[in-house]
Amino acid sequence: MLKSFDEGRVFGHFRAGTGPLCVLLHGWARDSSDLAPLAALLEEKGLPTLRLDLPGFGASPPPDSPWDSADYAAAVCRVIAETSGRQSDADAVVVVGHSFGGRVALQIAAMSPSPAAAVVVTGVPLFRRRSGAKPPIAYRMARWASRRGLLGEARMEVFRRRYGSEDYRRASGVMRDIFVKVVNEDYTAQLNAISIPLQLVWGSADSAAPVEQAQRAASMVKNSTLTVLEGRDHFGPIAMPAGLAAAVEEAVRRIDAADREEKG
Repeated sequence: MLKSFDEGRVFGHFRAGTGPLCVLLHGWARDSSDLAPLAALLEEKGLPTLRLDLPGFGASPPPDSPWDSADYAAAVCRVIAETSGRQSDADAVVVVGHSFGGRVALQIAAMSPSPAAAVVVTGVPLFRRRSGAKPPIAYRMARWASRRGLLGEARMEVFRRRYGSEDYRRASGVMRDIFVKVVNEDYTAQLNAISIPLQLVWGSADSAAPVEQAQRAASMVKNSTLTVLEGRDHFGPIAMPAGLAAAVEEAVRRIDAADREEKG
């Protein structure tokens, strides 16, 4: 059943259980249904799950202003705090993020202290890719004319839709502004700040976020592991989520072991 959180700003699906709360965050232009198969596997193990429609997607209304991934992380943290009141056994939290949701998860992981005890990410564009290629000259000329008031907004939009990426073309209003912000983010600083367990699960054939980025990230975070799923593309790990579920279960085991050690 769809539930409302954060005073109606975020909607999602909550399922009670025993153990760490598993917070599942979807990719750009997707919604919480992407993570339903993963949630089902975790719920079979008795774990509590929270699948969110991030603001601007699914049932959740868009933000009032152009957020970056840190703003999304703050919203998710508010929902986590609210959900802890509904799930008495969810002292620990595992955040799982795919693509854009992984951007948000990394922001949460880098917080000090972090509300998460562990984070699992897949298919995240971790580092800004600098190809050196310039936009087509027709677009550059249109942008030049638009900035000088020589080209109307309606005509400029034609050029944006012709030359922009598919995600850019599909977005509009504040969501397009958000897309421009987050697509240009780099997570080097966040990776360097992470001290909680980070597990990366990657498709070897992911062209949106090449596995080389995950390998680089794993080398930067001391408490990290990388699992490469051969032949899987960008959506492979969520379409066939056994690998992600195994990573979450391993994160839960590590949290439980740390709790036992702390209690002596």
